[in-house]
Formats: sequence, C-alpha cells, structure tokens
Amino acid sequence: MSASRQRLAVTVGEPAGIGPDLCVELSHRINCDDLVFIGNRELLEERAEQLKTSFSGTVHDIPLTAPVVAGELNVSNSQAVLHSLREAAEGCMQRRYAAVVTAPLHKGIINDAGIPFSGHTEYFAEITGGYPVMMLACPGLRVALATTHLPLRDVTDAITRPLLEKVMRILHNDLVDKFHIASPRILVCGLNPHAGEGGHMGREEIEIIAPVLEQLRSEGINCSEPLPADTLFTPKLLQQADAVLAMYHDQGLPVLKHMGFGEAVNITLGLPIIRTSVDHGTALDLAGSGKADVGSLIAAVNCAREMIN
Repeated sequence: MSASRQRLAVTVGEPAGIGPDLCVELSHRINCDDLVFIGNRELLEERAEQLKTSFSGTVHDIPLTAPVVAGELNVSNSQAVLHSLREAAEGCMQRRYAAVVTAPLHKGIINDAGIPFSGHTEYFAEITGGYPVMMLACPGLRVALATTHLPLRDVTDAITRPLLEKVMRILHNDLVDKFHIASPRILVCGLNPHAGEGGHMGREEIEIIAPVLEQLRSEGINCSEPLPADTLFTPKLLQQADAVLAMYHDQGLPVLKHMGFGEAVNITLGLPIIRTSVDHGTALDLAGSGKADVGSLIAAVNCAREMIN
C-alpha cells in the first residue's frame, strides 16, 4: 500500500467517554476500509451492544486493566489510553499509518493516575520530536494558537519574540505545504484589549508582537499587524484571511466553536506526522446514551484523508 493509501490510525480515547460511541457510529456512517481503530475491541463491541447496534472495523487491540462503565472515569485504564497514543504516533513515524485521528481523552484522569500529561498535542510532540502548534478549522475559519493549555496568568510571560516567530513560521509553512495555499494571509490577534490601545493597555503589542510580524513581512510572509480580537473576528476581515493566530486558547476558540461546532477539526501543525482530532471533550454524561454527535470525528477523518492526498 503506497503512503497516500496507507491506513489512518483512529485512537478511541477515554474508555468511559464518548470516544467508543463515536467510533461505533463512525463504522456505520463512512467507509472505514482505510481505518485502524486503536483501542480495546471488547470495549467497542460492548458499547455497540449498549447502543443497540454493532461495530465492524479493523482494531489494533489495546488491553484494558479494569472494566469500563460508561461515564465513570477509572485511573486504572490511563496507561492503556497512553499506549494507544504511542502506537498511533510511532506507527505514523514508521509509516504503518499515514495519519492519526484522535477521539477525545480526559487529561485530568491521566494526571490523577500520577502521569504528568498536558494533552494529545504535547504528547505526540514528545514522541515525534516536532514543535506542536494547535489549529482548529471549520468551514470558513482556521484559528491557530500561540499558546495552548496555560493558566491565563501565565500567558503574558509565555508570549515572547522567539515563541511568536516560531509559531508564525510553522503556521505559514504548514498552510503552504499541507493545505496548498501559495501565499497564506494570516491575521494576528493582539494580546491585550484593543491590541494594547497604543501602549495604554499593555505594551506586549509594541515591544513583542509587532516587531516579530514586521520582520516576517519583510521576508514575504503575509501577516497583519496585531489586531484587536473583538473586531478581528468579523466577516469583513475574515473573508480576507486564510487563518487567524490567537494569542491564547480562549481568545480564538470560542469564536470558532460557535461558528462551526460539530464540524470543526483540531489539527496539530509543526509535527512530522499528520494529526487531526475532534473539537470537543469526552462528554461523560453522554457516554453510552446514543446522543453523541459523530460529525466532528467524520470531519477529522475526512480532513486527514485530504491532507494525505
């Protein structure tokens, strides 16, 4: 099988969450001949029975330590979740898989198991050696993040010239290489309200953000000045943009999820592998109920297929 037709790894995610539900539903909604579900086969079959349906698909079986009750987290299965991620990432590096698509996991329960874990993105970067940049995309909008899972009080210190330059270069290069946009137009959010109001509401725009963007523009990267986030996300400006760079998680993602929830895809840029994911969490209250929406997982699979080809 050529690289373009290699199989995609689909990690099942948190066993007690909606990941198994979504994988069961996915097996009925799209052609899964090129997918390998990485998780516990017995769990998928049990969840299908709970949902009064069936599961059919190729599974790379990952043993679980403890029985699973839908909606009830168990620290005992945290190692199995990480095992599935490692299998997917290493499989991509070894070209057994062309991409990895991830169902949601629960960061808290992995940390409760005594395993420091900040998320899929950082974990894959540790394995592959890349520098991860999180980008979510839905029809009509792509939003990348300069910082990801940080407390708000730590964001300002994290926004440095080297970080911003690295993130911008990765975003530009992957829009060109993976999305085939010849000269991507990137709109950049300021950090502070009103993009600092000329220094009266913070000087990060003047001292850090604007100088980096000016340097990148001099090299031919098509990016804006730092813009106020409250007016950047308007149709007039967005129709001119191929992507937006937000300075922190909750600056850009609420807008994107409002615009495209259920159709949005989480894409990790800056890695030597292709990784896409759903745009939502484990929804423990919906696990086993049949009410979970598979739309984002379908979109993530289709996005990975397009990026491969």
